[in-house]
Amino acid sequence: MALLKNPLKKIIFFLWLILILGGLSYFITHQEQFEAKKIAALMQRFNSYMLLAYLVISILRGFTLIPSTPFVLAGGIAFPGQELLVLCISLLGILGSAALIYHFSDQLNFKAALEKLYPHHKLKQKLESRYGLFFVFLWSFIPVVPTDAVCYAAGAVRMNFIAFLLAVLLGELIICSLYVFTGAGLVNLIT
Repeated sequence: MALLKNPLKKIIFFLWLILILGGLSYFITHQEQFEAKKIAALMQRFNSYMLLAYLVISILRGFTLIPSTPFVLAGGIAFPGQELLVLCISLLGILGSAALIYHFSDQLNFKAALEKLYPHHKLKQKLESRYGLFFVFLWSFIPVVPTDAVCYAAGAVRMNFIAFLLAVLLGELIICSLYVFTGAGLVNLIT
């Protein structure tokens, strides 16, 4: 823990670690709670505040590393006929989460940690290459890899913030559009 000399950074780091471990533990042990239909039902309980709650949950979700996919699908189920609105809120949530993660990675001293633990780490090399933004775009588009992880790494290497957000937006726009416009129908067919 020599990387975290500042007491405030230590506290933030440990709170973040507890949040991630707690969030992932809950996600693993209560996967049935993260089914799109259950999330949609929960959102519908907050009737007049659903859209705001959906946005806040979408932004804060990134700190726990819980995947955004169930939340995007839940939005499609909870707000039928409002697919464009769901897509916009989902993307705002993902971008808000990406921005917060990007900035907090600096507060948590991820760059020093990456350099100390992995001085020749391939992820760092890919992000710092001339194809770094394309790498972030692909990472954001592929549903089996967590976009939040590349956000932490991009923040650690101090990738250009606006270009980083644009790459995340383009990648997530494609996959979220598929989820919103076809995902809700598929979830209803499967379950």
